[in-house]
Amino acid sequence: MFHVEWTPEIRFVIALALGFLVGLERETMSIAKKQRILAGVRTYTIISMYGYACAFLLKSGAWAAIPLGMATVAAMLVVGYLAKLKEGHIGWTSEVSAALTFVVGALSLLVEVWVPMALAVMNTMLLSEKSEIEHHVEKLDKAEFLAVVKFILITAIILPAVPNQEYTQFALNPTRIWQIVVMVSSVGFIGYFITKKFGSRFGLPISGLVGGIVSSTAVSIAMGRIAQTNAEQEGNALRAALLASSVMYLRILVLIWILNPALLVLLWWKLLFLFVAGIALSLFIRSTRANTGSDTLRSLQNPFEIRPALLFAVVFVVLTVVTALIRNSFGDSGLLVLSSVIGVVDVDPFVLSIVQGTLPASSVMLTAILLALMSNTMVKGVYFGSMAKGVRGATAWRYALWALLHLPVIVLF
Repeated sequence: MFHVEWTPEIRFVIALALGFLVGLERETMSIAKKQRILAGVRTYTIISMYGYACAFLLKSGAWAAIPLGMATVAAMLVVGYLAKLKEGHIGWTSEVSAALTFVVGALSLLVEVWVPMALAVMNTMLLSEKSEIEHHVEKLDKAEFLAVVKFILITAIILPAVPNQEYTQFALNPTRIWQIVVMVSSVGFIGYFITKKFGSRFGLPISGLVGGIVSSTAVSIAMGRIAQTNAEQEGNALRAALLASSVMYLRILVLIWILNPALLVLLWWKLLFLFVAGIALSLFIRSTRANTGSDTLRSLQNPFEIRPALLFAVVFVVLTVVTALIRNSFGDSGLLVLSSVIGVVDVDPFVLSIVQGTLPASSVMLTAILLALMSNTMVKGVYFGSMAKGVRGATAWRYALWALLHLPVIVLF
């Protein structure tokens, strides 16, 4: 394997190159906007070289070299900023960027090379993409911003804090449970933003297709309401509901692949077949005028709210315990009955409670998963058909046929 020895000479060249990179961006921006900036290519390169020199002195025994060097740079930046204020300009971006360039130059000698490279590249990107970042900030929904903050809370704060050990006879591991909550919420989070960005732009079918990543049940109900209030949209709403339910099979397949890849050998083609069947059933429906309203799927809830995450965790734990109790008390037949009933509510916690547990992969486990998916699909057809009177017949035979297609898939092991 090719190996690079990061000698002081090579590190010096890297410090120069990284300082030049940031300075080039600053000077290019100055030319484009036809305004004076704090410093250009030469100054930023010298600042980076100055940081490298201070680091070299530190390694030679001059322990105060870097603090004094940083203080010197900071003093010059403050003087430059005060002069800029007198001219009516505000903003610390260039000053902070210059200070970071000094740090990059010092780190080029002191630490692994990827650290100063990453800092310099990110510095350059943030500087060059200023207008694009500001554009996205202006469009950022406050609720979605808070959802991102909650995502950080759930993943970076709560997850490391929960104990990583098993409790009770059901082997409940808080860390494992919360990892599943984060995983499911993350998949839904991605689907939520895709739906927000593209759903209203391309109409109901695309809204249903990407909305199924979040919750196919919620999409089915939302589409039923659209069909109920707008007869012109009944065909499009039915297609969208079918597409959302189709995506459920892919979503479950991805979650199983993450949690228990051993099950994929027996399960992947079954779920893929049912996905394709749903897509096929969504075809040849009379199209109507596309809906481009931004509120097409207002009922979709952002999955990174704290309350839904906690609710999913509670439901997951309850189903894990209930599944184990029923399996121990009533055997495989009890598990199959539970799977047929539980699909009426929500299929994700039940399926994940099975695949992540200690039960060995078996035909009973696979049958339970497919029965839960079948009952959930049937219920979504009932939800939609009860509201969409104009396409009730088309809804009934499509969902009924789709449910029947589960039976040969269950039998073929």
